[in-house]
Amino acid sequence: MPDWDAMVLVGRIVKPHGNRGQVQVASETDFAETRFATGNTLWTRRAGQMATVVVTDCRFHDGRPIIGLDGVVSINDAETFRGCELRVPEEALSTLAVGQFWYHELIGCTVVTVTGQEVGPVIRIDEGATALLVVSGASGEILVPMVDGICRRFDVAGRRIEIEPIAGLLDVNVLKDKEEKPARVPRVWKGGKRIDR
Repeated sequence: MPDWDAMVLVGRIVKPHGNRGQVQVASETDFAETRFATGNTLWTRRAGQMATVVVTDCRFHDGRPIIGLDGVVSINDAETFRGCELRVPEEALSTLAVGQFWYHELIGCTVVTVTGQEVGPVIRIDEGATALLVVSGASGEILVPMVDGICRRFDVAGRRIEIEPIAGLLDVNVLKDKEEKPARVPRVWKGGKRIDR
């Protein structure tokens, strides 16, 4: 029995789809066509119990996988999977090309500058036009664009990412000194009206 926490999240079952036991999946993988292909085995956990489920069919609707699961034949059966995560053991993942990384491999890596200044650990990756490493810095979250000009070296085995930050990148969330904040004016309520003191 694999360790649930060590497995990789590939999707979440959103809700039943139709009345024949199919479910709609919110995919958490870039390879949904392959991962949810007919015959693939996925792991799920319901009521604290882990079990495997086998995909019996897959199609896409509005960009989301609609999958059938072996033994799930009605909308009532499918409803019991609502909200369940779908995971696979890490060794079931495909080998990526050189210079490509799985997001879960980057989370937890320590980000340092090319001059050796420690920035902090990666806590998540935000997607958009450019993926962003979200780093927990001393003064809050720092967003580091995952572009070649900034991210210079990824050492997943050593749990380290070297960056060459552009001017101001690391200072974005630095809090200003308290002296720079405007003074608070005390307020008093009297007779249902606020008066200044």
